[in-house]
Amino acid sequence: MEPIIIAAKGKEQLTENWKYCIGTGRLGLALQKEYLDHLKIIQEKIGFKYIRGHGLLSDDVGIYRERMIGDEVKAFYNFTYIDRIFDSFLELNLRPFIEFGFMPELLASGDQTIFYWKGNVTPPKDYQKWSDLITAVVKHFIGRYGLEEVKKWPFEVWNEPNLVNFWKDADKQEYFKLYKVTALAIKEVNQDLQVGGPAICGGADEWIVEFLDFCHTEKVPVDFVSRHAYTSQSPKKITSDYYYQDLVDNTNMLHQFEVVRGLIKDSAFSDLPFHITEYNTSYSPINPVHDTPLNAAYLARILSEGGDYVDSFSYWTFSDVFEEADVPKAPFHGGFGLMALHAIPKPTFHLFSFFNKLGGEILYRDAQVIITRKDNGTIALVAWNEVVEKGDGFEKELLIKIPVDKNEYFLKRQSVDENHANPWKVWKEMGRPRFPDKQSVDTLREASIPKLTTTKLNKETDGYIELPITLTKNEVTLIELSEIKDETETYEGLDDSLIPSYS
Repeated sequence: MEPIIIAAKGKEQLTENWKYCIGTGRLGLALQKEYLDHLKIIQEKIGFKYIRGHGLLSDDVGIYRERMIGDEVKAFYNFTYIDRIFDSFLELNLRPFIEFGFMPELLASGDQTIFYWKGNVTPPKDYQKWSDLITAVVKHFIGRYGLEEVKKWPFEVWNEPNLVNFWKDADKQEYFKLYKVTALAIKEVNQDLQVGGPAICGGADEWIVEFLDFCHTEKVPVDFVSRHAYTSQSPKKITSDYYYQDLVDNTNMLHQFEVVRGLIKDSAFSDLPFHITEYNTSYSPINPVHDTPLNAAYLARILSEGGDYVDSFSYWTFSDVFEEADVPKAPFHGGFGLMALHAIPKPTFHLFSFFNKLGGEILYRDAQVIITRKDNGTIALVAWNEVVEKGDGFEKELLIKIPVDKNEYFLKRQSVDENHANPWKVWKEMGRPRFPDKQSVDTLREASIPKLTTTKLNKETDGYIELPITLTKNEVTLIELSEIKDETETYEGLDDSLIPSYS
């Protein structure tokens, strides 16, 4: 086994593009206590900067209403709920990454909807009323939160209009019209506000090219490009409870990022920021892969390298308080979330929390490990062993040599794998209870804690610390190596040999 020998100084900085934004279910869910409880934990352990979700203009948030004034029907804009929602986000140091959608029923040109909560996906029947709505919403945000704050909020127009499920007939020209009307309304309020799109899913990148051509030809404002990325194949089996898919190699997602970045570079808007406003393994909210250690190990390389290609990539989503496919029917149901119901962290939650412990200076990076140095000199690394094959075994060995100045170092290692921080496994052993009692929930939370090991290491004669690492199947591990400041001699009469069982 060839050792990985680390340089004394790094040449790259690790961006925080991986934690720029996090996805959420429809915004109306933010009125639920458990949703906010999960979000608070997420922010304490990871600390995302923005949050993006569907349904800003859907009827459960209640912004667009109409009422009779005399003989005339006039729009009434009700900001009661959205103020409560955005106040909650901002209190947790999260700014909204706004998605304008879906269509309020009173403005809709048809009755086509998506999801359990019936988001309307038809164009407006009156584009002037739509424009007035956008203007009123943006002006309200500025009035409540201040212009300088709202300038920091990206405004994205719609969600996946290249799919007939999300935009009636996937009508490209109609979407371009919607985008133009929306962008002009936003810029009419203030030219410095950010607007972008087209928020398509993968497999239709010609939309990116034609969208940017349209904006260039029609002189329509565009401040960023957005797209989604998933890496699951066609479904193998679909039931009312589950949706099963295989995954393509995780380098496919990095390739998607790189290709679209190239399309932008070749356009008339070559320097535009590029945001992946949704990504995950499967695009289904009932795919069990999301609950597994594989999901974490698979995505580790994406977190490590994705920021090389995109300005942000937003994991979909932070919580299983999520209702696209009806109200969740069990604590583990294949939901997108980093956190399962009952505030139970999943393995992928720990992947993100581990990355949040990395330093800014990259000392080494490859397909299986990223090694960094923090400002205080601590070496922090994350290593992973993604295994899609079935069966046992599949251990991998790494040997890392780290140059050090001091003689003694403290090593702290936290690990997630098939047998540690895997509450999905424990839930299965319990018999998959749909509605677990409090004692079972406590057990599942206990089962979600990473394995912790510590030791003291000494510098070798060649000036390095040798760090052998064994990675089990689908393990993700965080190792932190810090200098020891030994104060043992300050304890009077210290003698561990006088303690029974110790020497």
